[in-house]
Amino acid sequence: MRIAVTGATGFVGGRLLEVAEGRPLTCLTRRAQAPREGVTWVRGDLADAEALDQLCADADAIIHIAGVINGDAAAFEEGNVLGTARLLEAAAKQGVERFVHVSSLAAREPDVSLYGASKRRSEKLVLDSGLDAVVVRPPAVYGPGDRETLELFKMAKRGLVVLPPPGRLSLIHADDLATLLLKLAEGGPSGTILEPDDGTHNGFSHKQFADALGRAVGNNPRSFSMSPGFVRLGARIDSLLRGSKAKLTADRAAYFCHPDWVVRDDRRPSSSFWQPRISADKGLADTAAWYREKAWL
Repeated sequence: MRIAVTGATGFVGGRLLEVAEGRPLTCLTRRAQAPREGVTWVRGDLADAEALDQLCADADAIIHIAGVINGDAAAFEEGNVLGTARLLEAAAKQGVERFVHVSSLAAREPDVSLYGASKRRSEKLVLDSGLDAVVVRPPAVYGPGDRETLELFKMAKRGLVVLPPPGRLSLIHADDLATLLLKLAEGGPSGTILEPDDGTHNGFSHKQFADALGRAVGNNPRSFSMSPGFVRLGARIDSLLRGSKAKLTADRAAYFCHPDWVVRDDRRPSSSFWQPRISADKGLADTAAWYREKAWL
């Protein structure tokens, strides 16, 4: 079968290409890409109806990973909601029935962040589309190539990990997530929302996560939890210093300050359908080794 993929040039999409091991994929890209076995590249983006038609032509399923994770309300609406709507329209036009939509645990709490609200709206579009669709809400995703968690590894190596206010989170290695997405593209649960993780019941406290990062880098770091007010102050300072390029926006600060980003047990994929293979300790250690190999850490 041929699978159409958006977001293939990002972190999760890049790991999916590795895990796919040459199976036929048609992937959307803004920029020219080097030839890759099994991959047909389509130039365009989620605002390009012609490119989306080309992406969906001859596809048996779609894995929709692309989205905006940092921006203002207009950027979230365009990238996460309208982009998804256009892709659904192209899928219906081209006769693609299976649609795997990668959302976020943030969608569970749409009142917390603009990002989460936009992902929640995109989920509704997908589930109301009439397609054979499933929504996947990953928790914190990490693995080789990820730049979002790199700074945490660096802090652990330096000996002090600065954390959000006390709370808990679930983790999933990008390769486990990619394996699930590819399996879902072939069939499985439909009309529902899945929340996969690494199989750790009740996830990790932020302190446990910092300790796991320390083990991954061969250190025993101290950790410090910031107050919500301090996180919000950091967001204001980052916005003043870097403007539109700020990493810690007010929206992300609100997300970080929420105390519960643990997957729901009743939304985990059935163990008879899929099971994670990579534990946090193994995955974080392998990720740290990859960072060192690339001289990132």
